[in-house]
Amino acid sequence: MSRTMRVRDSDAENRPTTGASDTGPALDAAPRSRGELRRLAQRDEERGARVRPSTRMTSDHHASVVSRTEGRAHSPFMVLLVLACTMGILLYGQFLLNPANRGDLLPYVAVIIAEAVLVLQALLAMWTILSGGQNPRDFDFHSTQDALYDEEAIDRLGVRDQPHLWPIVVDGKTVVVDVFVTVYGEELSKIAMTVQAALAMQGEHRTWVLDDGRSDEVKDLAATLGARYIRRLTSNGAKAGNVNYALSVAKGDYFAIFDADFVPKPMFLHETVPFFIDEKVAFVQTPQSYGNLVSIVSRGAGYMQAVFYRYIQPGRNRFNAAFCVGTNVIFRRAAIDEVGGIDTDSKSEDVWTSLFLHEAGWRSIYIPMTLAIGDAPETIEAYSKQQLRWATGGFEILFRHNPLSPRRTLTMDQRFQYTLTATHYLTGIAPLLLIMVPPMEIFFDLRPMNLHISVLQWLLFYSGFYLLQIALAFFTLGSFRWEVLMLASVSFPIYVKALWNVLSGKDTAWHVTGGGKAASPFNVLVPQVLFWLFLTLTSLVAIWRDWDNRVLTLATVWNLINTAVLSAFLLAALREARSIKRAARSGSSARTTMAHPIGTQPEPDRTLRTQVARPLPRSHDEFLELSAEQRSEQLRRDDERRHLLEAELAIVDEHHADEAEHEPGTPRPDRHDTNDREKVVS
Repeated sequence: MSRTMRVRDSDAENRPTTGASDTGPALDAAPRSRGELRRLAQRDEERGARVRPSTRMTSDHHASVVSRTEGRAHSPFMVLLVLACTMGILLYGQFLLNPANRGDLLPYVAVIIAEAVLVLQALLAMWTILSGGQNPRDFDFHSTQDALYDEEAIDRLGVRDQPHLWPIVVDGKTVVVDVFVTVYGEELSKIAMTVQAALAMQGEHRTWVLDDGRSDEVKDLAATLGARYIRRLTSNGAKAGNVNYALSVAKGDYFAIFDADFVPKPMFLHETVPFFIDEKVAFVQTPQSYGNLVSIVSRGAGYMQAVFYRYIQPGRNRFNAAFCVGTNVIFRRAAIDEVGGIDTDSKSEDVWTSLFLHEAGWRSIYIPMTLAIGDAPETIEAYSKQQLRWATGGFEILFRHNPLSPRRTLTMDQRFQYTLTATHYLTGIAPLLLIMVPPMEIFFDLRPMNLHISVLQWLLFYSGFYLLQIALAFFTLGSFRWEVLMLASVSFPIYVKALWNVLSGKDTAWHVTGGGKAASPFNVLVPQVLFWLFLTLTSLVAIWRDWDNRVLTLATVWNLINTAVLSAFLLAALREARSIKRAARSGSSARTTMAHPIGTQPEPDRTLRTQVARPLPRSHDEFLELSAEQRSEQLRRDDERRHLLEAELAIVDEHHADEAEHEPGTPRPDRHDTNDREKVVS
């Protein structure tokens, strides 16, 4: 058992959590015992929901978003609500499948197919949620966390006030942890925040910047901050290939992966590494939490994943089926070596790698604790590319590696969970079928349900299904998120394209979420625009018909709602396009974060060779070889470089803030937007 670690400053626990404290080179507080550290982490989670947004900003529009307390996840009311939702799903399914209620064949089949997908997905989701509540932290975890740091080495090295240099011990053995920050053309300010935070994480580790963008600016940034740098010759295998190449250079026992826009918290390793005391644990996954809920798209994309990260993934712990989501994760090196590295045959390398690890008998752990804050896609183009990549990966599992096949070495529970994952994006295609039902009645007088079914009776069963789903989302998110319903209703062209790409074998380029220069959203919205024109025309015809018949039909109301949803989405796209044009005229970035935080110069000719840079000192042994004067000089130079970088970033931040303040037509976030940044997204 490790000795108790004391708090250096009496007010350390009362200081507000800010971006500076999370991303600085060292922690403000001195060493703590395991119990003190856990209580501090819990207080940070609770305090995050109370502090004002201005004290929780880590960068431009990046509020620290924290999750709700775990106690609410499986409260009696939550269980009761899930059971009510399940009952509503079953009753609605029975109503649809009753032959006496069947209407005309074509619209009825469309409704049955669409609703069957939604009902089955909802039932499996309810089952998974009810299976949750199991705490993965057992006695071995707590014992390992108690003895996680080598106290003798800490005293010998004289790094008591530098937690990021504390040697980590698992099962009596000092282990080496590599931290990979994957970079592919992201903004330099984002990379700087992530690398700074990665370097400051508690526990000895080596931070590597994996630069597939092959930028000399990123290389200089890594050297300035004191991180190691890897640049490979090609970009084969995209992100998975980038990580695999780094594994040929870095030989640590474990490796963590963070996307360039996900800033880790200091306690990441402290809360994840102890799980590896179980020799069958292959990886530990933490949620994707977002701090940039500043637009309709980012709010919709962020809250869309809230139920998944807060309830679905924890429920999968019971079935050993929680899968990797590509970032905020730490792997056991031996497990990845056994399955041949991170999978490079799919753009959703995270899910595929998890599948292969589970087939090989490895175990996965998911903890619903926010240990990194990142960016949700802020533009329609970024959201579309993200969803296309994710949906393609899911459909690939369904058609190329069917989890239900008897050849798969998975448990029955794992088969169901991976089938749920592989078919999830079919729910995104279902709205397309439902959108076409009202026009069938308006133009061809074809009705999905029997004429003897009253509107009130149909609404009763329909609301029993959908309104209870909304109530569940309201309870988990704290409010009704209309942005989620809007994006879910209008994204069907993305999922149709993903399905077609998989069926036809068409490959798509890998894109960074939110990376690159912002383009007009209408470049990717041609199908939505065409559907909006069709629905608008259909609505006019329906209104004229009902006016002539002196009766308002359900088909007309349904079609008007669909038209209104698409109209709201296209209006948001129009505002985004105007913002991009204004930004192009002013020469600034249209994104909420700056495009070039440090003065850029024309990039010199790139040397066609792999580049690996290691800052000194690289290890504790090398650190010990330095004299006291050399150590002091090393720390002084590091501090000077860090302060210089922070000053440069602050100057550019202020410059962009002034531009935004004086830019005409720039909307100011209202009270509701500010509250959104404080709420749960995972």
